Amino acid sequence: MGSQPNVIDQAMIRSFRSSQGEPVSDELEWILNDPKLTLYRRLKAATWIELILLFKLAAPAIIVYLLNNVVSMSTQIFCGHLGNLELAAVSLGNTGIQVFAYGVMLGMGSAVETLCGQAYGAKKYDMLGLYLQRSTILLILTALPLTLIYVFSKPILILLGESTEISSAAALFVYGLIPQIFAYATNFPIQKFLQSQSIVNPSAYISLAALVFHLVFSWLAVFVWGWGLFGAALVLSLSWWFIVVAQFVYILVSPRCKHTWKGFSVDAFSGLGSFFKLSAASAVMLCLETWYVQILVLIAGLLPNAEIALDSLSICVTIQGWVYMISVGFNAAASVRVSNELGAGHPKSASLSVVVVTLSSLILAVIAAIAVLVFRYDISYVFTEGETVSNAVADLAPFLALTLILNGVQPVLSGVAVGCGWQAFVAYVNVGCYYFVGVPVGALLGFTFHLGAKGIWSGMLGGTFLQTLILLWVTYRADWDKEVENAKSRLEAWDDKKEPLLLD
Repeated sequence: MGSQPNVIDQAMIRSFRSSQGEPVSDELEWILNDPKLTLYRRLKAATWIELILLFKLAAPAIIVYLLNNVVSMSTQIFCGHLGNLELAAVSLGNTGIQVFAYGVMLGMGSAVETLCGQAYGAKKYDMLGLYLQRSTILLILTALPLTLIYVFSKPILILLGESTEISSAAALFVYGLIPQIFAYATNFPIQKFLQSQSIVNPSAYISLAALVFHLVFSWLAVFVWGWGLFGAALVLSLSWWFIVVAQFVYILVSPRCKHTWKGFSVDAFSGLGSFFKLSAASAVMLCLETWYVQILVLIAGLLPNAEIALDSLSICVTIQGWVYMISVGFNAAASVRVSNELGAGHPKSASLSVVVVTLSSLILAVIAAIAVLVFRYDISYVFTEGETVSNAVADLAPFLALTLILNGVQPVLSGVAVGCGWQAFVAYVNVGCYYFVGVPVGALLGFTFHLGAKGIWSGMLGGTFLQTLILLWVTYRADWDKEVENAKSRLEAWDDKKEPLLLD
């Protein structure tokens, strides 16, 4: 008994010093199962180790998502200096067309998180490269029909009620984003491939370099070379290809990937049907969440005095989006940690990971919510002038604060679902909670009961709250020993093609 603390301390030190890309250790599961330690001692040591592992994943992941967001946002800022028409065109092209493709590609790429994470935990390293190639093939095939949406973006936008002038300018911008679709198709599988091995720092450095590259060439394209909207979009596409090429070069030359990348293989073309089912479920799960907020913003545009409602709602949604990036980082960390531990056959470690990552994200979300309430009369002035909008944002601040708290939990639980392979189930939950509860209730409160933006946001809160409760209950009731067996079955599915990748 006397030697146990030293052993645990050594395990903590190893977790702190461990580099990214190392195999999943058995030490955490050993500590949680050690009968010689008291329950308090086991939980204290294991929680400390899990926190170290978690934040080494989450912090760089948050940076990656924030930097990638700034890349897209900076294009909008540069084009905004060309005129109001150009700003409207970029905003419409991004929110109306580009976000749709982004959601589909990111969602489908999430299948790699499940399979690569579990394979890495099970030390089936050679399968990671095959999963990466299979996902890339499927996403490139999916990008082909998505390209048609970009090509015919002008008539689509006009059909949706936009003016011909703005639709023409937005279509010009969207044409320059066509190469970006295929960058998404290759970037997201590569990104998830690296994340599943806990390799996240290189992606953060590459994203920072891409941002610098993007800012320099966007300035040249817009202000020096005079390439306009089309040129700005081409630079944005090129910046994403910069990220893709840099990450793939890292995979080729880094010793951390020597066991997981064995080169291109014709085996990548086998089993695409089963892989597509998991990828499609992942895409539906993510897109239903992404479109939910967009639909509610569109509904707000139909309200009386829509300008104030849209301004206040847009400001709150923007703040929510930035704070959401933190939760998305924890989402990625949760997916990696849970899938790794399940693949390694560590049910107690997987369960602990869920608790630690959820509580960590929730604490940060509560801090952000308190900040919103304290500065509710001031935050609107970062975006626009005017006391009317400031008061409208202050009225929505309590709803925004509650949303931030829920977003501290819900995306993390979605990451747990990805790590476990529950994407199909969560897709059904999203349909019911968001589109049969959230949107109808929001419209009812906003229009019938004349609550305006508050009513619409209340509907969104209700749908998100219901979804979070269901995911909490399912996660709480999860049999982690069974999930370990499901992970093994999923990995063995490539040896038995009759066995589905997407387990019920």
